[in-house]
Amino acid sequence: MGAVKSLVIDTPRGPAEVEISDPAGPPVSLLVLGHGAGGGVHAPDLTKVHDVAVAAGVRVALVTQPYRVAGRRAPAPADQLDEAWVHCVRELADGLPLVVGGRSSGARVACRTAGDLGAAGVLCLAFPLHPPGKPDRTRAGELPVDLPTLVVNGDRDPFGVPSPEGLIEVVVRPGATHDLRKDLVGTGAVVSAWLARNGWAG
Repeated sequence: MGAVKSLVIDTPRGPAEVEISDPAGPPVSLLVLGHGAGGGVHAPDLTKVHDVAVAAGVRVALVTQPYRVAGRRAPAPADQLDEAWVHCVRELADGLPLVVGGRSSGARVACRTAGDLGAAGVLCLAFPLHPPGKPDRTRAGELPVDLPTLVVNGDRDPFGVPSPEGLIEVVVRPGATHDLRKDLVGTGAVVSAWLARNGWAG
């Protein structure tokens, strides 16, 4: 791995924190990842994806939303999350092919904003299709069917598992719940192969 740096980006919703990891050689693409509602950017699945992507020649930026920087666990409203995220990603954009993503709530933010940001693809870890026990409240409409999108969900996720549609590819991890902790190596391999297949990794 190459250089790692941290920075603070002032957004309309307060300061966000960003950790950027560069690969050993010239980066092939930029992958920007967001965290879950009550968690952080060092959740096990995000850490595994970070590691395999950097090893494959990807510059990876981990974005901590302003509400988490301020010490709050309850997430900000969706429009505020989206606004802060878009501001950060535009600051980080460097001319490389852009892939946006995250886990759970962070995946939803990435999906909702991918089009406006001109992203080449979207990576969703544990996309929360619906609140637990409420399949009628589906969020499937947030997934971008017209962009290469990888959804990695566990088959025991109480938030449900999306269905493939358009350019959405869904990989179901056996025995995994919403935290995707089971077989992190396998999850990393799925993501690495998807990045390579689309030309975003070396």
